[in-house]
Amino acid sequence: MTVTDQSSIFEALLEYLRRSRGFDFVGYKRSTLQRRVTKRMQVHHIDNFGDYLDYLKVHPEEFQALFNTILINVTSFFRDLTAWEYLAVHILPLIIKHKSPDEPLRFWTAGCASGEEAYSLAILLAETLGIEECLRRVKIYATDIDEEALTQARNAAYKAKDIESISEEFQQRYFKAVGDRLALDGDLRRLVIFGRHDLIQDAPISRMDLLVCRNTLMYFNAETQKQILARFHFALKDTGFLFLGKAEMLLTNTDLFSPLNLQHRIFKKARTMDRRDRLLVLAQNRKEEAGMRSAFNIRLLEAAFNAMPLAQIVVDSDSNLVLANQLARSRFSIARQDLGRPFQDLEISYRPVELRSQIERVYEEGNSILVSDVIRTWSDGSIQYLDIEISPLQQNSNDPLGVSITFNEVTRYHQLQEELERSNQELETVNEELQSSNEELETTNEELQSGSIPIL
Repeated sequence: MTVTDQSSIFEALLEYLRRSRGFDFVGYKRSTLQRRVTKRMQVHHIDNFGDYLDYLKVHPEEFQALFNTILINVTSFFRDLTAWEYLAVHILPLIIKHKSPDEPLRFWTAGCASGEEAYSLAILLAETLGIEECLRRVKIYATDIDEEALTQARNAAYKAKDIESISEEFQQRYFKAVGDRLALDGDLRRLVIFGRHDLIQDAPISRMDLLVCRNTLMYFNAETQKQILARFHFALKDTGFLFLGKAEMLLTNTDLFSPLNLQHRIFKKARTMDRRDRLLVLAQNRKEEAGMRSAFNIRLLEAAFNAMPLAQIVVDSDSNLVLANQLARSRFSIARQDLGRPFQDLEISYRPVELRSQIERVYEEGNSILVSDVIRTWSDGSIQYLDIEISPLQQNSNDPLGVSITFNEVTRYHQLQEELERSNQELETVNEELQSSNEELETTNEELQSGSIPIL
C-alpha cells in the first residue's frame, strides 16, 4: 500500500473518531497523531491504519486507551519552577494592583490534564492574597478535553511522588494524608472549577486576567494554533496575560500577543481586536455552538432510537442497511460494521422471512404492510413468533427515503392463545364427562324408578 493510500486511510480513521466519539483531531499535527496511533497499534500487533480502524469498530473499549495516548496528559506541580516564581513575583501582583479590593480575579488553565497546574496557581494566589480573600474574589476555571483526566483532577488527591516538586512548606500547609494519598486542602480545592472544553470547537471563557496553557498548543498545526490564539486573545481582558510552556514561542502571532518575558513564555495581550475581528470570533462561536446543538440532537435521537422497546432497522432507498437499534443488533446478530452494507448481503434480509420482496411491495403500494406470525426457530429448537411491519420513510416528496422495519415479538401472545385453546379443550372434555355422568344418573334413576313399581 502506498504512502498516499495510508494517508487517506488515516484521514478516514480521524473522521471515524469525530463521528463516533465527538473528538475532532483535524487540527492536530499529522506526524504527532500518526506516531501516537502507531504506538497503540503496536500494542495489538496491527501494522496498518485500515486494520486498526476495523479493530476500533469491534472493540469500543480501545477508544479510551487511544485518547489517553494521543492526549498524553503529562504534567506536574510547578513544572518549570523558575517560570512559576516569575509569575508569582511579577505577574500576579501586577494583576492584583490594577484591581479594586472588591473586584473579582478570573483565571483560566486550558488543557489542565489532571489538575496540577491549576492547583499550582491556586497555591500561589493563596500565598499572595490569603485563603479568605481568595475564596471571596478568585475563580480559576480549569478545562480539558479528557473526562478521565478531569475526574482525577476533581478528586484532588495525589501520590507522594506526584507532589515531590512542591516545597516542604507548601506540602505541610496545603496537603493532608488520606489513606495512601495526599489530599489538597478543601478551601484551596474550592477555588478551582473543572469542566470539559475543546479548544478547537468550544467558545472561549471570557474576561480573564490570566490564561495558562502550557505545552498544549505544540500538538496543533500552525493554522489551528492561530485559531486557538485568536480565541485566547478574545478571552483575555485588555490587561490580561498569557502563560505558555517552554516548547511554545508565539513568534508567528505577534499581532495578538507581545512577549513580556520570552524566557518564561509570558506574553501580554498586544492590541485590542478591532470590531471586524471580534465579530468574526463571535460568529465562529455561534456557528460552532449551533453545530454542537446539532451534534447533541443527533446523539439524543440515537439514544431514543436505541431505547425503543421493539427491534428496528432502517434500509435506505439504495438498499443499504443504515440503522439498527440496540435490540435489533443483539437479536439478529447485526454488527456495527454491517451498517452501510447492502441489505441483501445480510442474513436478516431473508431469515426468518424474505424481506426484500416485501420492501419492493411497500415501494410499489406506498403503504405500510404487516407480515404476521412469522416463525423463527432457535438452535435449541424453541420457537419465536414475530409480527414484522415494513413502513415507507418519506419527507416532503413522493420519493421514499427508505423503509423502517420493526420486529414485534408476539411469542407470549401465541403461548397464551395455545394455553386458552388447551383450557377450552379441557373444559369441553369435562363438559362431555359431566354430560355422560348426567346421562348415567338419569338412566340409573329410571332404573330405580322402574324397580320401585309394585307388582299387582
